[in-house]
Amino acid sequence: MRLKTLALLGAAIATLAPMSASADPLHDSIQAEMPKLMALYRDLHAHPELSGYETETAAKLARMARDLGYDVTEGVGKTGVVAVMENGPGPVLLIRADMDGLPVEEQTGLSFASDVVATTDDGITSPVMHACGHDTHMAGWVGAATALAGMKDQWSGTLVTILQPAEERGMGAKWMLEDGLYDRFPKPTHAIAFHDTASAPAGVVGYTPGFALANVDSVDVVVKGVGGHGAYPHTTKDPIVLASKIVTSLQTLVSRELDPQTPAVVTVGSFRAGAKHNIIPNEATLLLTVRSYSDETRAKLLDGIKRVAEGEAMASGFPQDHMPVVTVKDEFTPSVYNTPEFTSQMAALFTERFGEKRVIEATPVMGGEDFSRYWRADKDIESMIFWVGGVPTEDWAAAQAGDKDLPSLHSPFWAPDAEAVVGTGAEALSAAALSILAK
Repeated sequence: MRLKTLALLGAAIATLAPMSASADPLHDSIQAEMPKLMALYRDLHAHPELSGYETETAAKLARMARDLGYDVTEGVGKTGVVAVMENGPGPVLLIRADMDGLPVEEQTGLSFASDVVATTDDGITSPVMHACGHDTHMAGWVGAATALAGMKDQWSGTLVTILQPAEERGMGAKWMLEDGLYDRFPKPTHAIAFHDTASAPAGVVGYTPGFALANVDSVDVVVKGVGGHGAYPHTTKDPIVLASKIVTSLQTLVSRELDPQTPAVVTVGSFRAGAKHNIIPNEATLLLTVRSYSDETRAKLLDGIKRVAEGEAMASGFPQDHMPVVTVKDEFTPSVYNTPEFTSQMAALFTERFGEKRVIEATPVMGGEDFSRYWRADKDIESMIFWVGGVPTEDWAAAQAGDKDLPSLHSPFWAPDAEAVVGTGAEALSAAALSILAK
């Protein structure tokens, strides 16, 4: 069944309670572990750690992987963990889960809600929460690792299961690759991961062949002016007026310079300037998020931002030494590309296991995910990230009836149906592994 977006599931899904997969050894083994996995999920949820500081989380899960018989290496890419299980000849499958929480104050009302407070790299002290569901990803990762360790007679090859830091900053995969992930450990032929979603009922699996998530760039534009008295604007070069022109003109990069069928976003998320009513400041700063899928579109947008900023400055009579300064930040997240044939094979596998009503095709989204880097580091790898719906079924039905607003990922109110997410994610990862590594 093809749907335009996970957020617009049809009426047949709107009131659907997640169905159990047909009884089989894999399903039964996952279900047998669910009490332990849910206890782990609640523990992880109550003790989130910020990006790059996932030390306790990593140590806890590393111990669990060792107990399952994996060869475990810690400290890969700062706090990353690599757990390898070699089981004869065959493909090498990388299974990834991300570990970091967000600087968000939890308001879910859960009995195991986080009360952790930490300091970000920017020096901001903030409550911390697993507001993106990485706690469900880790619990699902442990569920799959457990099932596959107990079913070694049914597969042949190598598992490289990794716990990645700093996904929320778009840096963790880069750190692990730079620390020799593909050199120090078996290099994958396949890579797979899942992400919970606040845009589908609990237990629904979503997949997208090709581009699935976007390039994400953060861009700063510093507009330099000549400040002065607000009553005498003719003696100044007003950076607020120029910055306003830049904001307006930037919108034409998407609406007039790209093919209308090419998705892209240029959003000015912050406009900072001045401190008093009657003072024209010396400078204004714009903070942008820029989203695209192809590298060609990304380059065109980033080049266009610089051209528009400088062009508007010249048109406004600003001198050459007062041209705006455009800075593309280092924390870039490249777009996720699901290799199409492999993704279609996995979708067919999931459909056979979970049923047609629980497996949907979704269009790409403009969010970012640095899982993309594992494929970009070697484009011969077959790669796929898929969604697992987390909205409690009754909440989904109420939202479809117009009686309830649903929180999004990163919301302080996001509380997924964790049992459905963890169970479905673990079973889907395990089923994919048994298929890829089939004897």
